[in-house]
Amino acid sequence: MTTTTSSDVRPDPPDASLDRSLAEFGYPQELHRSLGRYASFAAGFSFISVLTTVFQFFAFGYAFGGPVFFWAWPAVLIGQLLVAACFAELAARYPISGAIYQWSSRLSNLTFGWFAGWIMVIGQIVVVAAAALALQVVMPAIWSGFQLVGDDPAPTSASGAANAAILGVLLLILTTFVNVIDNRVMSLINRVGVTAEIIGAALIIVLLFTHSKRTPGITFHTGTALESGLSGALLVGSFTAAYVMIGFDSAGEMSEETHNPRRTAPRTILTALASAGLLGGLIILAGLLAAPSLTDGRLGIEGLSYVLTSSLGDGVGRALLVDVVVAIAVATLAIQTAACRMLFSMARDGQLPFSARLAKVNPRTGMPSAPALVVGVLAAALLLLNFASPEAFLAIGTTCIVMLYLAYAMVTGPLLVQRLRGTFTADGTDETGKPLFSLGRWGIPVNVLALLYGLFMTVNLAWPRAAVYDPAGGHWYFQWFTVLFLLVTVVLGVLYRLKRARRVRSAAEPARTLADPAQFPPQ
Repeated sequence: MTTTTSSDVRPDPPDASLDRSLAEFGYPQELHRSLGRYASFAAGFSFISVLTTVFQFFAFGYAFGGPVFFWAWPAVLIGQLLVAACFAELAARYPISGAIYQWSSRLSNLTFGWFAGWIMVIGQIVVVAAAALALQVVMPAIWSGFQLVGDDPAPTSASGAANAAILGVLLLILTTFVNVIDNRVMSLINRVGVTAEIIGAALIIVLLFTHSKRTPGITFHTGTALESGLSGALLVGSFTAAYVMIGFDSAGEMSEETHNPRRTAPRTILTALASAGLLGGLIILAGLLAAPSLTDGRLGIEGLSYVLTSSLGDGVGRALLVDVVVAIAVATLAIQTAACRMLFSMARDGQLPFSARLAKVNPRTGMPSAPALVVGVLAAALLLLNFASPEAFLAIGTTCIVMLYLAYAMVTGPLLVQRLRGTFTADGTDETGKPLFSLGRWGIPVNVLALLYGLFMTVNLAWPRAAVYDPAGGHWYFQWFTVLFLLVTVVLGVLYRLKRARRVRSAAEPARTLADPAQFPPQ
């Protein structure tokens, strides 16, 4: 280990040997390794961002599931913890940026892993757009002046959808700028934002519970369930929980920038999901108990913003909503960062168009600038769909969940195959010399349940329910938006892979021709 002095500009981190461990996978250390344990936790927690996502989708869950939609929360949390446990094992063994792509490729083959990474990064870009749209749920409730277009702030109205797109684009300009500056600046904003979000979430929970108007028994009522019976309410109501509890793999995504990633990333993946799951569940329960009314229709339209301002008063309610705005901004930043690392990782392997440019890291900032611009521009383009129809709000939200769930299954599936073959090993030690995180004998049952859960939720979320995706009728493309978007993503991926394969073959053909003595005439 290099001895450093106070005069060094960038002293070697305590785990400088990690540069060599990264080289074991064939990569140089280009990204600056400056993130500690809390920063790693913040990467996963801010992607999940309970304040962003719960406030964004609470109204939807309640409108279609009634109070009973609360019980979809613990069910989804358990399912995602199974997936996270599998990811924790992989983060310890493959501490590399582009986690889903890298893990799937090394567990199966490059082609399968490429499609996992391709679906994941497209999904992440859609998540960036969906997170930015969340500002519309909160900012007009703080001050009517934030409604720049029209006078109806509801995201499902024409003016609300258009205003959501404008606010979202402004936020994307800011997050793209931060993602270009320096990873230490990005990490600082992330840590401060996550701390503010945790404090704000705790305050919201305590204050709402102290203003409860009913007992927890209300959560057994279906209310205005979309489909008859408890199962229908839970299946559609689970969209809220499914949208919230994604992105915990971001702690693994940032492995190349984290100190002691083999030890840190597995633990922060699990703690980020568990803590977000606990806080989010309590917020939903507290919101249901403190809502002024469960039957006046406002809870299914205005959601938690209505509960805060009505139950706690305009002053306190709006102050807490400001904290939610901070959480939304930090979440959008974190999701964009994760997408940038995925693009960088795939481009570094020469697996994307314009790979040389996308894989370039600014040596001063330690940031890949081109991916940040690509993600920002594409996410902003998706926001323009909101001008076409308010139904785009929900279509964008559910599409990104399906994309990520499918990508997750493309990791847990090959991992299960490796376990059944006996080729997935628990051997190895982390940076402190302790055994790598392992599920041990629970590996196969946990993996089986994680895969089955992921596939079931993918189908549930993508199912083209007209009453959910096209309630007004006349927009069949929104009803089938998720399926069509996924199909187009796969087709574009296939076309690119075929074109790339032909280019590689054509480039190799002259070399084979010149190297073959039979092609030369006898002398």
